[in-house]
Amino acid sequence: MAATPLRVGLVGYGLAGSVFHAPLIAATEGLALDTVVTSNPERQAQARAEHPDVRTVADADELFARAGDLDLVVIASPNKTHVPLASTALKAGLPVVVDKPIAGTAAEARELAALAEERGLLLSVFQNRRWDNDFLTLRKLLDEGELGDVWRFESRFERWRPQPKGGWRESGDPAEIGGLLYDLGSHVVDQALTLFGPAASVYAESDIRRPGAEVDDDTFFAITHTGGVRSHLYVSATTAQLGPRFRVLGSKAGYVKYGLDPQEAALRDGGRPGPDWGAEPESLWGRLGSGESPVTGGGTPVPTLPGAYPAYYAAVARALSDGGTNPVTALEAAAALDVLEAARRSARDGVAVEL
Repeated sequence: MAATPLRVGLVGYGLAGSVFHAPLIAATEGLALDTVVTSNPERQAQARAEHPDVRTVADADELFARAGDLDLVVIASPNKTHVPLASTALKAGLPVVVDKPIAGTAAEARELAALAEERGLLLSVFQNRRWDNDFLTLRKLLDEGELGDVWRFESRFERWRPQPKGGWRESGDPAEIGGLLYDLGSHVVDQALTLFGPAASVYAESDIRRPGAEVDDDTFFAITHTGGVRSHLYVSATTAQLGPRFRVLGSKAGYVKYGLDPQEAALRDGGRPGPDWGAEPESLWGRLGSGESPVTGGGTPVPTLPGAYPAYYAAVARALSDGGTNPVTALEAAAALDVLEAARRSARDGVAVEL
């Protein structure tokens, strides 16, 4: 007899909740989307249309009032709400998944981690970009020693959005925890630390380029890892010509990969995990090797592994049901926040910051 699915409450049904979390939860064996929290009537209707068995409530208090009916809370609401909502959920005895960034500071993240440990509850952070197709492919190449000793890791999350879109993500209010450093920067830093280990120092340059913008929209930061690798990370909304998503240079070879993982676009378009999920065409494969070419840059094409966002929630389900490993811990997220806080100080003061 199949085990009863774990009942999930989802707080927030904006971009993160409706595009990422709800579809992935619904597609995960062992999880059932039970309740969606949103005060927006249109989003409530959208949630019921997309997930006919779900119930909707207007605020998180209604969700926590029936904490005993739930097995997991997912927090996909605006950044400034992450800490208070996660704290409330843990104190109500509920395991928690929090969208990135888990908090505005590393200290807050570590306080949440301590609370979760004290209560014996799972606290996991949705760092979905660990399951991007290019990241999985690069990790495989590193594990197989194809690049030799890595010297430099370049990672770009660049967009061309010359007009600000507004909303809390682009608000100048520090309480909103907006700006690209904490948004896209959370992804590129987490990937760099996962691949190459802790940071020893951080240097950053951060600018507000667009007329009317209130927060950083063009940021570069460099990490020197304790193991000697140097990561150069770019996050920008002002890039008229996009660079490679990854350029990784080692003692034996380099790996260059253009283009974004296709999973977000598929989810936005209403696609759902199934056969051929996360696959990309051969024309987008990265190249591995050495040498120079004015057309290809040298090297040979490397098949890109399929992206695997569903693996995150599958791991969460195993952690809750069978004692499996937490796929992304709050302490890992705190280490990334150490880097982001150092980058902010570096950009402000014009100096490298030691960690």
